[in-house]
Amino acid sequence: MPRDHFELIGDAVANFLPSTLRSFTTNISSRNLKLWYGEDDAEHYEVQILGPTSRPRGLEIGFHAEHREPSKNDEILGRLSKREKTWRRALGPDAEAGKFLGSQSPWRRLSEVWKGAGLLSEEAGIEAAERLAQYVRSLEPLRVAKK
Repeated sequence: MPRDHFELIGDAVANFLPSTLRSFTTNISSRNLKLWYGEDDAEHYEVQILGPTSRPRGLEIGFHAEHREPSKNDEILGRLSKREKTWRRALGPDAEAGKFLGSQSPWRRLSEVWKGAGLLSEEAGIEAAERLAQYVRSLEPLRVAKK
């Protein structure tokens, strides 16, 4: 079921994006959907299960910077944080910028976590696709903008 869930999200997300942002690459597994632009997937948008797929503790939705060099991840998050006023209006108070969830890692995130029952339902999948598209629309222009 989880892989089907992420395939549903992958199919739906483009419908929530303007045509200028529909040329992305995805990778889908039983734990997540990653979506990125260009050749390098170190900076990507993601919906992922937190915890075991049989009983998820949550569903994370947002942006990840996963470069090997910690300074690169900090630089990207810092650049986005300088424009927080811009993305905060679109993403609201649930979006959090900070360290990667669940492990000691140099990776960084700007994401939110959904909790509760029904995280793997079809309805939740469509809502997650719409929310991921909000992250893309809000952050992608800032991510690619010149410093």
